[in-house]
Amino acid sequence: MTPLLALESVDHVYPDGSAGLRGCSLALGRGRRHALLGANGAGKTTVLQHLNGLLRPSAGLLRWDGVPFDYGRAGLAELRRRVGLVFQNPDRQLFSARVDEDVSFGPLNLGLDAGTVRARVAAALDAVGLRDHAQRAVHHLSFGQKKRVCIAGVLAMEPEVLLLDEPMAGLDAPMQLELAALLDRLAAQGVTVLLSTHDVDFAYRWADDIHVMAEGRCIASGPAQAMAARADVLAAAGQRMPQALALHAALVARGVLPAGPAPRSVDALLDHLSGELPA
Repeated sequence: MTPLLALESVDHVYPDGSAGLRGCSLALGRGRRHALLGANGAGKTTVLQHLNGLLRPSAGLLRWDGVPFDYGRAGLAELRRRVGLVFQNPDRQLFSARVDEDVSFGPLNLGLDAGTVRARVAAALDAVGLRDHAQRAVHHLSFGQKKRVCIAGVLAMEPEVLLLDEPMAGLDAPMQLELAALLDRLAAQGVTVLLSTHDVDFAYRWADDIHVMAEGRCIASGPAQAMAARADVLAAAGQRMPQALALHAALVARGVLPAGPAPRSVDALLDHLSGELPA
């Protein structure tokens, strides 16, 4: 099946001459949950900005549904309507004084009528749990609330692809669970989701597909359970194996658990273990 959005052998050289990407290829399947895994400085943010058209390749191609992307004004406007990007730092993305004003900015720029804009804003704020905060001043919000407003602003554009740069950074555990649940709902509705992270445990637990980056290249991609078992690939990207996978392998080796697919989290492994052991 043709990927919805893909980079093909993309290089990116910054104005100071440093290389952000080196022959990077990466493909996003429709309606799937993708994790872009790598250490700080691996090129994850640069990839996201290419997929959204904020950066243009020094070499290589961006493809939408298999067709090379046209970087003209109309093409960029259409791409940014269909591919939403949420920055790691919400203060880079928020510029209106009030929550509902910020969320309505994108739909208004699409030329939608006032009723449609109000409906989209309400639905987007409902999705992130901030409907009651619509009239609040943005600068009075917590860091986590600001992140959710940024996500709402992107959702109000009704994108086909949602890109998130380190979305869990700065969020406490309950807010991380809420955000993961929101992303699951969006994927279930057919939205293609790609988030960057250096948390291998979260990537293994949440994603359908994992893309591993190191030194500006995507060095491997594949289903999450298969990629998480690639100790060589993870090590090359400065990552360890997920704790659930390593612990499951140790318990199997000691005969405590039978061989088989590993649970996707330590909590799931503990539940599985309690069912295997005699009372």
